[in-house]
Amino acid sequence: MTNPVHPAARIGHVHLRVADLDRAIAFYSGVLGFEIQQRYGEQAAFLSAGGYHHHIGLNTWDSLGGTPPPRGHTGLFHTAFLYPDRATLGDAVARVTEAGIALTGAADHGVSEAVYLDDPDGNGVELYRDRPEAEWPRDANGALKMVNARLDVRALIAEARR
Repeated sequence: MTNPVHPAARIGHVHLRVADLDRAIAFYSGVLGFEIQQRYGEQAAFLSAGGYHHHIGLNTWDSLGGTPPPRGHTGLFHTAFLYPDRATLGDAVARVTEAGIALTGAADHGVSEAVYLDDPDGNGVELYRDRPEAEWPRDANGALKMVNARLDVRALIAEARR
């Protein structure tokens, strides 16, 4: 058995091939609120939260005008964006729905609350918040026992708008 990865290791960024850079920026910056840190002309852009060099890379190097991959093929299922609390998650979901973007799902996983949608290129996006670890559901042996229960999206948004 190999040594496990260091517990401080994290996914630092996602880099997506997109068909239309301006359309992708309009979604990730205009709707979700990530800030543009750098743009490489009409071919690539790097966006982040809080001034980090980049959490999201977008490029059209091999995908300008392309189409989403067909269902039933391998590839990225979704990129998940972790929000610090329920209010900021609710605010993000409100911005998405106010922009007229349809949600593809929503779930309470016991460990987290999550909302799912697609970006303009058909890439899956998850917006979620974690519950404190002490609240995570566990079985009688202490093993993690995640669930897939209904999430009340309207209540989530309403809580954020208070």
